[in-house]
Amino acid sequence: MGETVKLPIGIESFEEIRTRGFYYVDKTGLIGELLDNWGKVNLFTRPRRFGKSLNMNMLKYFFEYGCDSALFAGLEISREKRKCEQYMGKFPVISVTLKGVSAGTYGTARNMLCSVIGNEALRFRFLAESDRLDEEEKERYRQLVTIGTGGEAQFIMSDDVLMDSLLTLCRLLHRHYSQKVILLIDEYDVPLDKAQQYGYYDEMVSLIRNLFSQSLKSNASLEFAVLTGCLRIAMSSAGRHMESIFSGLNNLNALSIVNIRFDEYFGFTDREVREMLKYYGLEAYHETVRTWYDGYQFGNAQVYCPWDVVNYCAELRSDGQAFPRAFWMNSSENDILRKFLQEARPGTRRELEDLVNGEGVVKRINQELTYRDLYENTDNLWSVLFSAGYLTQRERLDTDTYRLVIPNQEIRQIFIEKILEWFREEAGKDILKLNAFCMALAKGDAETAEKYFCSYLMKTISIRDTGVWKNRKENFYYEIFLGLLGHQEEWYVKSNVQSGPRGILADTWYSDILVESEEESLGIVIVVRYSEEGDPENMEKRCGEALEQIERMDYEDRLRENGIEKILKYGFACHRKKCRVKCAKKLLT
Repeated sequence: MGETVKLPIGIESFEEIRTRGFYYVDKTGLIGELLDNWGKVNLFTRPRRFGKSLNMNMLKYFFEYGCDSALFAGLEISREKRKCEQYMGKFPVISVTLKGVSAGTYGTARNMLCSVIGNEALRFRFLAESDRLDEEEKERYRQLVTIGTGGEAQFIMSDDVLMDSLLTLCRLLHRHYSQKVILLIDEYDVPLDKAQQYGYYDEMVSLIRNLFSQSLKSNASLEFAVLTGCLRIAMSSAGRHMESIFSGLNNLNALSIVNIRFDEYFGFTDREVREMLKYYGLEAYHETVRTWYDGYQFGNAQVYCPWDVVNYCAELRSDGQAFPRAFWMNSSENDILRKFLQEARPGTRRELEDLVNGEGVVKRINQELTYRDLYENTDNLWSVLFSAGYLTQRERLDTDTYRLVIPNQEIRQIFIEKILEWFREEAGKDILKLNAFCMALAKGDAETAEKYFCSYLMKTISIRDTGVWKNRKENFYYEIFLGLLGHQEEWYVKSNVQSGPRGILADTWYSDILVESEEESLGIVIVVRYSEEGDPENMEKRCGEALEQIERMDYEDRLRENGIEKILKYGFACHRKKCRVKCAKKLLT
């Protein structure tokens, strides 16, 4: 058996993966289907981290002149001999990615765009000396690659040159090769997303619209174009002027996450994940990987997030006891969840509870929003959460209406952590109420503590005894406790985990929360139990079990060792948004 190949974490170069010993999940079937069903301009919209950039790079290496056919040996497309003979290595290809065009000002973002296009133009230096171009055409090429002489060398393009740049490069390559050009534009909507965030949206929309209009509409030098992004920018915005970057583009073939065509080519299928796990000897982890990273429905295909699967497999290879975690947490734009929570009405929070508890919500989805409209209302935010991969479809009820669910455990964890983060911020705004709650705990006033804690529970989501929580229910309430107690700077708060990984969705529960106040020589022990029924008798019973656990495990030992004179022991029983509190006091002499 040969040497085990490496996992391609963060590698988006098809050539590097195929030549430097990395594992490759074969998506070259995309090429054949694209050739069978292509439009003049093809737009693929998918969430971040689903393999868009790698697929675009694969297309470049297949179609571009000088293609090394060995890169595709043994892959699906190699079995389509006629297509390979007719199309492989037969075109000039312009390939740009706009994911790096992200800046706080329009001027800086414009310079970044000049750099992206200028560097791509530099790949074709031969145009400056081509005997198939006249002097005027060569001068137009030089305008694309002119670099300034300032402190930071950068490409210098006038607005007219920049807006015509992709069209110009298409025409020059067409003239040189006598062959039409394939144009690839990856992450086309990133500049618009950033422009909306930083307040220069109108300027960027105008620039991108003109750039695309010139290169994608009535471009006689274009064979076909492929674009990728997270959202499809709307054709118009109600009550506003036309702002679409695709305005007047009648040859657009838009392929979103609801389309059946091309549904398996972005993301990993279950078969592909099983093959990867088998290759690395990790078959035993299939169910864990499925629970955490599967669940997305693109068209008719059920797919996993590739970024997560590859990262978790890499961790398992070095540590067979590695627990799954939310790799998306730091790799994707999670601010949308914060905005969603801030805008949520009481009815929306109830729907959010349904989602977190493993149920679905029915929503009409608008797939043609503008970035200007994203945050205008909660209805739009539902559409953004769907397009961005935080929600997925389980049933299509009519043309635009879907039953939406949280796809997997990873996204559920992101939802919960963002909910708790929002809750801590909201709770921290009312210091008087927080102090009153903590003062009740410090005095052994169980009745008042119960009243305040119930009021906090009313302001966040509740959890139900559903399969998605299993034995994790207590963890959620402990996180609420930690968020509240953490505001008391004079208290030392420690949470101890009985077993397993720390985390609100981990398959374990916290054993206790210990609070020490040296100034008051006060110690507090808190144990929370979840009450499945929620009736007074059952909740009273759960409180008693919590206090018995404190005695049985002798949690107060560590407080006693630290010289604490007064110890308060609390049993909290929680059920959805209700709680019951019992307190036992112990004075040490």
